[in-house]
Order: sequence, then C-alpha cells, then structure tokens
Amino acid sequence: MTGALAANVVAFTRTLRAAGLPVGPQKALRALEAVAAVGLERREDVYWALHATLTDRHDQHELFDQAFHLFWRNPDLLKKAMGLLLPAMRADLGKDGTELSRRLQDTLAKPPPPDLDAREEKKQEIRIDGRLVFSAEEILRSKDFEQMTAAELAEAKRIIAGMRLSRLALPTRRFRPAARGPRIDLRRTLRDTARAGGGDVIELARATRRERPPPLVVLCDISGSMGQYARLLLRFLHALTNDRDRVHVFLFGTRLTNVTRSLKRRDIDAAVERVSREVPDWDGGTRIGQCLDTFNRRWGRRVLGQGAVVLLITDGLDRDAGAGLEDQMGRLRRSCRRLIWLNPLLRWDGYEPRAKGAAAMVSFVHEHRPVHNLNSLSALAEALGDSGGPRR
Repeated sequence: MTGALAANVVAFTRTLRAAGLPVGPQKALRALEAVAAVGLERREDVYWALHATLTDRHDQHELFDQAFHLFWRNPDLLKKAMGLLLPAMRADLGKDGTELSRRLQDTLAKPPPPDLDAREEKKQEIRIDGRLVFSAEEILRSKDFEQMTAAELAEAKRIIAGMRLSRLALPTRRFRPAARGPRIDLRRTLRDTARAGGGDVIELARATRRERPPPLVVLCDISGSMGQYARLLLRFLHALTNDRDRVHVFLFGTRLTNVTRSLKRRDIDAAVERVSREVPDWDGGTRIGQCLDTFNRRWGRRVLGQGAVVLLITDGLDRDAGAGLEDQMGRLRRSCRRLIWLNPLLRWDGYEPRAKGAAAMVSFVHEHRPVHNLNSLSALAEALGDSGGPRR
C-alpha cells in the first residue's frame, strides 16, 4: 500500500503509540497489510482490521475506539498531533459526546515541534526560579488515577512497582530455638544432655514461637465502573505477589477468576498480558454476591486459614442489587482475621453507601478505605503492617 492512505495509517499508529499503546513498527506493517487485504469498501472492515493488528489487551479497546472515530472523521487532526498543520476543532469529545480518554486528549493537544532554524534564532537566556514549590512527585501522589496523563500513569506505575508492605508477623503453632525463649524445649534438652554424657547439672534448652506473615487474599473488581483503578491496582497486586509468600489474587466481574499464578511472573508486562488473556469479563458488569458465593464455596477453606487478611476492592455497584450479598459477606467476615473494603468512591466528600450492594457490604467490613491515588496505596501498605487486634 502506498500514497496518502498508507501515510494516514502510519500516522494513526504513531498517535496510538504516543497515547500509551505498545504499537511498534511490526504492528504498523501488519496494519498496512490488513487494510490492503480488506479494502476500503466498508468502514467497519477497516476498523476491525486495525483493531485486530494494533490492540492485544482488553484495556486498550476503549482508547483505540475513541482514537479511530476521532481520526478517521478528520484525518488532519492526527497530522496536527504529529506536528503538522492543526485545524481548529474541539478534540475532547468523542463521536457520541462522551469525554475522551485523558491520554488521547494529551496526545492530540501536543503543540507542533518548533522548526530547527526557528529554535536557533529564538535562543533565550536560561533563568532559574528559586521560589519554593511542591515537588512533581508530591503532586502526583495526591492526584486521582482517572485524571492522570499518559506520562503521569507511567510514573505512577514505576512508583507502585517499588511499594512494599510493612512486615506483619503473627505467631504460629511451631517453635524455634531461642536463647531466652518462654518455653522449655524438652526434646532438645534431652538430646544435648545425652550427647554431653549426662551430669548433675542439666542446661535447659529454650524455644519460642515462630512468626510468619498471615495470608493475604485480594478480591478485585474489574467491571467497567472500576476502569482505570483496576488496571493500576493490578500493578500494585503484582508487587505484593512478588514481595511475599501466601498472597492470593482473584479478579471478578460477572465471574470469579484466580490469577495468582499469572501474577507470580517477575516481568510485569508479561504478567499483565497473561492475566488479560485469562479474564473474560473485563469492563463488563458486576455480580458481587454470586462471585463471593463462588469464592466462599470453592476457595475459602484453601486460602483463608491462619488469620488471613482480605482486601475487597470494589465500588459496591452491583448488577444484582445486592441479592444474597449479606449472607456471603457475613460468611467471609467470619472466615478471616480482617476484612478491608477498598472503595475508590470514598475520594468524594460526603460519600454514603446508598446503593443496595454497598449498603449490604459496609456493615460487615472491619475497615473502609479509599483507593484512588498513590497516597491511599501507601497508607494501605502501612495499615497492613498493623495486626488489627486479636481475632474474634
């Protein structure tokens, strides 16, 4: 394929890459071949040809759809984003009046790069502003995930990858040798005495209880209402899974999926890609009661022993209007040491759980926390280091 159409397809792939999608030269070539194969008779054929070659994860679909309809409605808009002439039109609304992705808005709003000769002619004196201002990272930590640009999301992912939990260690039934332990180790005392040949004085060996972090079970909502939060939290869950043992991660929308083994991969991109292939209900509806019923019946006895801590990440918006949710929440609370509800809607002042699903959940949790920015994740990591009092 040659000519203006090929140039437009290549420019379209560059915009997707600038908006944060992993679109390289190989995908661009495949996109050209796909468009040449389907022809230009039907707009829908071109859409799906580009969709099949330029996206490979569920979370990329919305951004691709908005970029496609916006660009092919007026191809000059993409040339503007790539540094060419910029037509005057509003680019923050999609084809149906909905707000565009923040990353796509930032990509299309980039000013054209200045000409090299013009830059040489307009050299200015460099001045340093010595006024005290907040650091960029401090501002980023308090910014809502939904409001972050592509560059800010990349920085947030880097910070999340470095997060670590405070070490909470609970006593177990097993003992280990200790110089001044509270318990006498009779077996080791007799063994040491026999090895020494006996005697009038016997030195008592002491022991103390072994300590081990409790299991951490995460139930994360990946429905459409959770959006960007679920994708960022998946990075946080990957860091948790690779930082300590006995971390179990389940994703749910209309069904429950165990993704613990997939998140064990050290490479975060490979782990996220594998999870996206395993989970069939990304950005769909939410059936919290049914998914908790599946978890309690199939997984509760396996992963909730030894004082497990449960993180329930959801906004409480349930398609079934909370049907059967109270019974399942009660069973889940009785089976764990702590049940913590992480709700991104708590970022709003005056939030009240008026939805039937949220109202059925709030009375069963030990803690109700926001999870919408980096500061809330850091506070959660510190809170998990607290034992939360004795188990009832």
